[in-house]
This record gives sequence, C-alpha cells and structure tokens, in this order.
Amino acid sequence: MACALIATCAAAALIGCQSNSSRTSRSGGDGSVQRVLTAEAQQALTPAQIVADLKAGNARFAANKLTDFDYLAQVRGTAEGQHPKAVVLSCLDSRIPPEIIFDQGIGDVFVGRVAGNFENTDLLGSMEFATAVVGAGAIVVLGHTECGAVQGAADNAKLGNLTETLANITPAVEAVRAKFPQGPHTSKNREFVEAVAQENVRLTMRDITDRSPVLAERVVKGELVIVGGIYDVSTGSIQWLQ
Repeated sequence: MACALIATCAAAALIGCQSNSSRTSRSGGDGSVQRVLTAEAQQALTPAQIVADLKAGNARFAANKLTDFDYLAQVRGTAEGQHPKAVVLSCLDSRIPPEIIFDQGIGDVFVGRVAGNFENTDLLGSMEFATAVVGAGAIVVLGHTECGAVQGAADNAKLGNLTETLANITPAVEAVRAKFPQGPHTSKNREFVEAVAQENVRLTMRDITDRSPVLAERVVKGELVIVGGIYDVSTGSIQWLQ
C-alpha cells in the first residue's frame, strides 16, 4: 500500500512538473513568467494533464496565489503564432474571466463566450479549429452560479434577440422541471435554477460531440477530453461535474 501511495504521489508530481514547465521555464528578472506555450510543449501535454493544470490554476485563483505573468513579454512571444492547450466555453457574465480564474497567461487558452454557455454552429466550428487545426486537447464547458441567462430561461423571458438566445437553455429547464414537482419552476427557486445551470452544462457537453463528428472522433481517439464545471461567483472555486 505504501508503494502504491508513493507511486501515485510521484505520478502527480510528474504531471505538475510537465504542466508547469510548458510555460514557466523562463522568467523575468523580477520572477515574472514570460514563456508562452510552444507547439512542442502543447503536443507533449495529454488531455488529462491539461485538465489537471486548469484545476490547479483555479485552486491558485481561489487561494489568491496567482502566477505573476509578464503579459507584454507574452504578447511578444505569441506575436507570430499561438498554441493554446484548451478551449473554455463560458458564459458572457462579467464576473467570470476564464483566463484569470484558471490562472492562465496569454496564449494558453481559447475562450468562447455566450450568455448561457451553450454551443451553436459558430462555437462548434471555433472548437474544431482550436482542436483539430491548432491542437488544443481539452474543452471546458463552464457554467456558473447566479446565472442571469439561466434565470431568464426559467422565467421564459422575452426580449428581442435574447428570446432566441435563451431558447437554447430551455431543454435544460424542461429536463430539470420533472425533478422539482413541487415548483416553483422560476428564478425565485434558487435550487431549481442551480440544477438547471448544471444540467445545461451536461447537455452542452453531450451536444458538442453529438453535433460535431470532428470533435467526437478526437474524443474517441483520446486526443481530446470534454469536461464541465460550475463556477461559484461567491468563492471563485469551480465544482467539477461528472
């Protein structure tokens, strides 16, 4: 048992070293991180290592121990090309800047944002570009607590083009409604709203592979992993969904 524990710890340490060395092996004179992801470093990361790196980054954010990035040096380092390791599909909400809450630098992640963090043809095409063309190995579908888009969908809100936007979340509302027979099925029921937010993430994860043979094939081959989580706007931490 002791040997197994040592082996597990060693493997975890190796993953940590590999994920960090991809962008921290060169620092400025003040200790700030200047290095950006190269094609070689990106390709050396497995999907599992990428997810582990993002989880570790969020843990640093929630603990207020963010990496000191030299952003201008990273601007120069990415001027002629980019090799991000992941795609984050998140909500439009101003409280959830993905690069910051995952403690990532310039050139580390692609970000697609839309109210309600759902997929559509444009976002699917963007994900296909990010993964099949550029080589990102993970997609994170990120919902959050206190989501106005989810609340609007629960209330069947109507407002110009927003009506059509919120309709994309309706399947999650309907799926969760049966689990709350007592109601109310509106934004006034906080537990109902949070359940819809989680279901919306799960449905989006499923729909990504259902609607994109390109992404589905990469998942099957082990070249891509799709994960989901709920960001807590009051703590900064992410609850990762199975």
